[in-house]
Amino acid sequence: MKTVTDTAHCDDLMKALETFREQGSLIERWGAELARRLSAGGRLLVAGNGGSAAQAQHLTAELVGRYRDDRAPFSALALHADTSSTTAIANDYGVQEVFARQTAAHGRPGDVLMLLSTSGASANLLAAADRAHRLGMTVWALTGRAPNPLHLAADDSLCVDAPVAATVQELHLVAVHMLCESFDQAVGSGEPAATARAADHPADARDDGRPATSHRGDGRPATSHRGDGRPGANGRAGGRAEGQVDGARPDGPGGPAARPAGLPVGPRTVGTRPRRAEGDA
Repeated sequence: MKTVTDTAHCDDLMKALETFREQGSLIERWGAELARRLSAGGRLLVAGNGGSAAQAQHLTAELVGRYRDDRAPFSALALHADTSSTTAIANDYGVQEVFARQTAAHGRPGDVLMLLSTSGASANLLAAADRAHRLGMTVWALTGRAPNPLHLAADDSLCVDAPVAATVQELHLVAVHMLCESFDQAVGSGEPAATARAADHPADARDDGRPATSHRGDGRPATSHRGDGRPGANGRAGGRAEGQVDGARPDGPGGPAARPAGLPVGPRTVGTRPRRAEGDA
């Protein structure tokens, strides 16, 4: 014999799902943007407390492993999963710092921090969001009903309109799977890699597909530099004397005069305790 309580949970879920469906375009946009950033060498950091921590680890597992079809692995870290670091930070700095300090350790400008919270009021997630912004990272949030502090602190957020934390978590899982599907579609299309290459090396390709050559005002090739301050490929090529063999100096050890004729050139070798919001997970 069925009672009202037998179906109440399903009824709450179905009601929340009606409005959740409207978030489909947001999740699709997140998936495409995440594919672009991770394909360019970026990283996704994810954090949550309790049940939301399990959801966070579910998402990273799908990206490092796979969602449906086989593909390359991508860099994604669930910050709570390193139990030694998490407990050490909580012991030495307080629970509020457990995610913020790991964000500072692993996050880089352009990376994405995704935070999951049913209440949107967890102090340690808010601290992580603040630290991420100071590092130049983008913050996305999956929360319960808006407005809430985490929704307001994030760059973009998906807020589930449901009164019960369990329902919010269930739809967060739906969002995780939809995000992975959108991510895989974007990666499979090949667009993220092409977009990343174009953004990072706009002068590396011409319309005919051959490498472009940039020149300075004096007609000589321009010197490009990498992020570590050393000359890039164009700079190394432009800085050598005409006719110089790669890897050899014109006057000194390794130069043409010192290298026996016909000897092949070897390859070049080019880092008070915060209170948890009631019902939060």
